[in-house]
Amino acid sequence: MSVRKLKPITPGQRFRVVNEFDSITESKPEKSLLAPIKRTGGRNNQGRMTMRYKGGGHKRRYRIIDFKRDKHGVAAEVLSIEYDPNRSAFIALLKYDDEEKRYIIAQKGLKLGQKVVSGEDSSPIVGNAMPINKIPLGTIISCIELKPGKGASIARSAGSFAQLMAREGKFATIKLPSGETRMVLSNCYATIGVVSNSDHQLIVSGKAGRKRWLGRRPRTRPVAMNPVDHPMGGGEGKASGGHPRSRKGIPAKGFRTRSKTKESNKFIIERRNK
Repeated sequence: MSVRKLKPITPGQRFRVVNEFDSITESKPEKSLLAPIKRTGGRNNQGRMTMRYKGGGHKRRYRIIDFKRDKHGVAAEVLSIEYDPNRSAFIALLKYDDEEKRYIIAQKGLKLGQKVVSGEDSSPIVGNAMPINKIPLGTIISCIELKPGKGASIARSAGSFAQLMAREGKFATIKLPSGETRMVLSNCYATIGVVSNSDHQLIVSGKAGRKRWLGRRPRTRPVAMNPVDHPMGGGEGKASGGHPRSRKGIPAKGFRTRSKTKESNKFIIERRNK
């Protein structure tokens, strides 16, 4: 995988950095695994705008991803590595020995024709899914479940991974991408390896229009608003000073909002990096 800086032949391309997509092997998705996406433009069922700065963008179709990896003990061949417009990571199309096809989140280093399998008896190689209690300590993992059988919910975006640190009783300790160290039930499943497309963080849009293609509308700065709209609005001239805060008045920049009585606090050993 690599990125490429474009030549400045137009103002929009002067600073643009694009993904080469050299690990992509197929440009058309598997039709049987597509589903429609309803576009709301940030409006709810009453037509009121509940999410600002959303709307427009290129039409997409959802790719049905197998986050559960619940086809245990059946080997699958990697047919293709594909782009997915709904996420930052690439996806891999698998064909199982019983002819069923499924999409999974592609791991870095996954190759065409490679065989992957999920289950307790699988070996800890890239792309295989295993219960955490069967994975060797120190292994780099991704697509981690928080509840057994619910499907992957942690470390799913491009380039993200966690590390298995320890095991004790029915819990395992993992270090998350945020720097947080927490306990997870050791019968939860995880996939071996780092999520693909780690170059995603190096991409530069280059122009406002690319944000619009992605369905993101321009965001109004709070200091440019009126006092009725935001705590940081109003003032004569360009107002300076004041503490940055949200629309509801909660301070930004490190203010702790997590509940002291939250149920999952007992599973967090060390808080994330500041």
